[in-house]
Amino acid sequence: MSSPCRTSAVLVVFMALVVGARAEPSKERSCDVIGDESSESQMERALLKKLEPLSQLRFNVTVEKGNTENYVYHFRVCREVNSTSQDFGGLVQTDRRNGKTTVIGRINETQVFNGSDWIMLIYKGGDSYGRHCSGEKRRAVIMISCKRGVTASSFSIISEEREKEQDCFYLFEMDSSVACPAEDSHLSVGSILLITFASLIAVYIIGGFLYQRLVVGAKGMEQFPHFAFWQDLGNLVADGCDLVCRSKPRNAPAAYRGVGDDQLGEESEERDDHLLPM
Repeated sequence: MSSPCRTSAVLVVFMALVVGARAEPSKERSCDVIGDESSESQMERALLKKLEPLSQLRFNVTVEKGNTENYVYHFRVCREVNSTSQDFGGLVQTDRRNGKTTVIGRINETQVFNGSDWIMLIYKGGDSYGRHCSGEKRRAVIMISCKRGVTASSFSIISEEREKEQDCFYLFEMDSSVACPAEDSHLSVGSILLITFASLIAVYIIGGFLYQRLVVGAKGMEQFPHFAFWQDLGNLVADGCDLVCRSKPRNAPAAYRGVGDDQLGEESEERDDHLLPM
């Protein structure tokens, strides 16, 4: 193969590789907890995993205050609002008057912790405040409260604290079932055992009845499974109760007896001779 042909073949292969790399969609970046990866706690990893169902959702809220403020806040859970900009912006403010965008917090500087029925997600490393808060970087605090049966709803901004010298922040809140604790079973161990026992008895009676009727051909009370056994067992139980619960010995005479001839006594031999004629 001549040198020009070889060069053309190499260029064709190179262009194919470049086109293939561009065609393959890049994977979206997710939350990176502040600090080294080795320093992340098991609790932080578990909470980020718990928030995964919300990662594909987008949330927007508009704030309008007269002619001074007219903003739209865009928020995603552990994902970039605009993945093409590659700015790690997880919560972005857009000024509707001039289209200017400001990153409030970035997902590569994330903090996350929780309570019994809430999860707190914090994005740090936002754009500088400029004249406010000593020019420090903005920070977004998102309180996710428990609401069962709802994947996510009611995203809203509560306040913006920017009158302090430092530690200023934007506070948002939303409702989601991911923040709810696992529901405990309302059935106790005793209830579960009782239900299991009752189910086994029902299966035994119904299954035995069908077997006796359809296979054996029994009729009447004989259709009850092991009827003779349960009949004998009932008699034994009755005898046992009679033996244990009887308060008097079996040979004791009854408290009441009918009046018989033997209880009347002998007739008196005394005669009224003086009443008889001589």
